[in-house]
Amino acid sequence: MTARGKPLDEVEGENGRKPIFCWCIVNRTERRIEESLKETVARLGCEIWGVEFFTAGKRSKLRLYIDKPEGVTIDDCETVSREVGDVLDVEDLFGGGYTLEVSSPGLDRILFKAEQFEANIGATVDVRLNFPFEGRKRFVGLLADVEDAQALVRLDDAEYVLPLENVQRARLVPQFD
Repeated sequence: MTARGKPLDEVEGENGRKPIFCWCIVNRTERRIEESLKETVARLGCEIWGVEFFTAGKRSKLRLYIDKPEGVTIDDCETVSREVGDVLDVEDLFGGGYTLEVSSPGLDRILFKAEQFEANIGATVDVRLNFPFEGRKRFVGLLADVEDAQALVRLDDAEYVLPLENVQRARLVPQFD
């Protein structure tokens, strides 16, 4: 993959330096939660698209996005919520109270994993970064390629190589013709 006619490992920011990033799209707690719930959700005919976990004081919020090839129904969300709630109560992953939200990823789905970025090459994406890259934290454009944990996003006639570890949130931008 190249950007501005250079191999990715030769691309530099405005300041002439290569940025160093230490952030991950999905944190350890979210990965642990996903691993704990993956089998339960699969048994119900769905897959986990993504996990968001927030803490506020003594309470936590777990947002679980589920998907399946034919689409997710309200009944799917209800069934997964009930089953996952039982598992969470037994495993006590959070050590306190929590709110569980289960939903489909929707048309403007969040991209959580490198594989999801790869599966959506050619789509329009809205990418927000943890740290600025070339003076910007938001890029809305065509997801042109994904390689070596980096996304190539094309905006007008410019291309930006964005390390996935610097992505705070990336969403698909639905296109209606």
